[in-house]
Amino acid sequence: MQTMLLWGASATAALTWAVHTFIGGIHVARPLLADTGLPKAAKWLAYYCWHLVTLMLLAIAALFGSAALGQVSSALAGWIAVFCLACSALSIAVAIKGRIAPWRFPSTSLFALTGALGLVGAVV
Repeated sequence: MQTMLLWGASATAALTWAVHTFIGGIHVARPLLADTGLPKAAKWLAYYCWHLVTLMLLAIAALFGSAALGQVSSALAGWIAVFCLACSALSIAVAIKGRIAPWRFPSTSLFALTGALGLVGAVV
């Protein structure tokens, strides 16, 4: 059961990466790059952060997969899961701050699902 849950966390992290990269790239990154009203440093720092998240999501998927294979500890998987749950909470907070329904951000539910699967998988 633990292995299945950790593979599930890895799969949902990979799904989150795909949504971020391919859907978010169209609806977020492209408009960001097309924006001429932002200061140059703010625009390119936001684009840099975009790519940091891309790398982070791949690392999370790989770490959960490694945990499923027994190559990294359950404790590390648990901490990664807590991080994912914190990312979901941050998504909710940012959405609320922007007066957007939190469920409109895929990161809210995808990070919550990934974190829940990973946390249960780490403690089972």
